[in-house]
Amino acid sequence: MKRYIVLFVALWFTACKSDNSNYQKEAANPEFLIRSEVMLTESIIHDIFAPPVSARIYMYASIAGYEAAVHGNKDYKSLVGQLNGFEKVAQPKAGEEYCFPLASVRAYLAVGKKLTFAQELYDEFDKKLEADYKKIGIPDDVYDRSIAFGDSVAESIMKYASKDNYKQTRGFRFTVTNLPGTWTPTPPAYIDAVEPYWTKIRPAVLDSSAQFRAPEPSKFDLAKGSPYYKEVMQAYETVKNLTNEQRDIANFWDCNPFKMNITGHAMFATKKMSPGGHWLGIAGQVSRQLNKNYVQTAEAFALTSIAIFDGFISCWDEKYRSIRIRPETVINASIDKTWMPVLQTPPFPEYTSGHSTISRSAAVVLTKLFGENVAFNDSTEIPYGLPPRKFTSFIQASDEASISRLYGGIHFWPALDEGAKQGQKVGSWLIQTVKTHE
Repeated sequence: MKRYIVLFVALWFTACKSDNSNYQKEAANPEFLIRSEVMLTESIIHDIFAPPVSARIYMYASIAGYEAAVHGNKDYKSLVGQLNGFEKVAQPKAGEEYCFPLASVRAYLAVGKKLTFAQELYDEFDKKLEADYKKIGIPDDVYDRSIAFGDSVAESIMKYASKDNYKQTRGFRFTVTNLPGTWTPTPPAYIDAVEPYWTKIRPAVLDSSAQFRAPEPSKFDLAKGSPYYKEVMQAYETVKNLTNEQRDIANFWDCNPFKMNITGHAMFATKKMSPGGHWLGIAGQVSRQLNKNYVQTAEAFALTSIAIFDGFISCWDEKYRSIRIRPETVINASIDKTWMPVLQTPPFPEYTSGHSTISRSAAVVLTKLFGENVAFNDSTEIPYGLPPRKFTSFIQASDEASISRLYGGIHFWPALDEGAKQGQKVGSWLIQTVKTHE
């Protein structure tokens, strides 16, 4: 009888153990992280963060997610010592069992929540996420330990973020000079210049905000035949003669976090994802398309977000040096007072183009991670009523994102061309500087 009891207990123990034996693999489904990125994007959209600030949120959340995830794959390296000022991050206890993908998602979301405001948006998401993890059968002690580790990593990243000069640059306004050729607020809301001191923010990998300084833009000169006059007329004529395809491209890449709409005496806002959110959406989609594993997906989010963050710093360095006037302002004043851009003019100087810079820096990194000729359907704009667009490579997508700003009537050509060159340099520097694995 005792023999049968012992046999029964052994079989029962084996059965219980086999129920949980696959939990590490199931928890390592990258969809958990991709879902979390989508949730963070919804939060950022709700809170209406400016594009550079959104990039900062994405970067720190993505670094947290990556740092917790690398412990699950010995082939990957921490970013500690590779990013400016990043000297320390929490470590797991030796000899203890963890579910590192769970810790990674926890760290990603914990940082995202700390850097955004609308905490209530996460309530239902958190409940569903926890329920999905519980279904996997993660042992309670491993679950609790992994959550605690994720929180520790998030705390480390928040300490790192606290020293990037963000708080020190809050509350400062830009003084409009009204000098010829310089930026002034644009219709319909005439919003103050956004983040005029963003060059004071600590870059992630750049030596300084001016490391890849763009050349000076053309001299402001409206004499017919001057280089600047030709740029103005190119923007003017492009919008007047847009094809339907060009208009679709402009709208697809609009990525205006806060578009003001005026109907009669009524004014209302339309919220959309930022340019950085668009490219991180692409990173998640293509990671899924290529069946990348959890750590590879975390790597893609981390490196792409760093490229976008430093791309904005590089771009903003030039924007508030040249303080270039926008097409809408100069064309209405000197060429045609009835002319209107297709897109709403963003509230900051024109040169260089932020879209061109960060799209190319992101594309360079994604090309390095996923390949040169990866065809994909970009469906990030479906929630805003826009159909997917097909691309044969990340570089092609970045080229289209760049030219969309000319089609939209909000940039002159040199801002696109030089912005893309800036982005190329930022992305290439990141690839040379940061090594996530051998």
